[in-house]
Amino acid sequence: MITFRYLDVADSLLRERPDEIAGLWPRACAWLLRLALESAVDDLWARERPAVAQTPMRAQLLSLHYLRALGPEPPATAEYLWESLSRAVHHHPYELSPTATELRRWHQDVHALALTLGSRRPEPDPAAQPESS
Repeated sequence: MITFRYLDVADSLLRERPDEIAGLWPRACAWLLRLALESAVDDLWARERPAVAQTPMRAQLLSLHYLRALGPEPPATAEYLWESLSRAVHHHPYELSPTATELRRWHQDVHALALTLGSRRPEPDPAAQPESS
């Protein structure tokens, strides 16, 4: 599932912080986290109500409140994360990029939310595993 690919790449940026993209990696990481969140929400609506998956993300986030099985916390968390990440990805004069600590927390929150929304990490393909000698 693409949600977890975005999260894996964001995690590698948080761990490695390549010199080639010094200064750019925090916003790149925030973009990946936002894409992961949007993918998890899209996946949920594709399963539950495909018509909702065709609406803008703000409408999809508002619609989460009407899924009674979720309860009140996941929709509020999704809205908070999306707003925070949207603010973080856009450059504003006199505003700092998000810190590694903020990004790591958002990463954890997006991962937990993706699992709550029913996203599943794909099982490793045994055929793709390297042979051990």
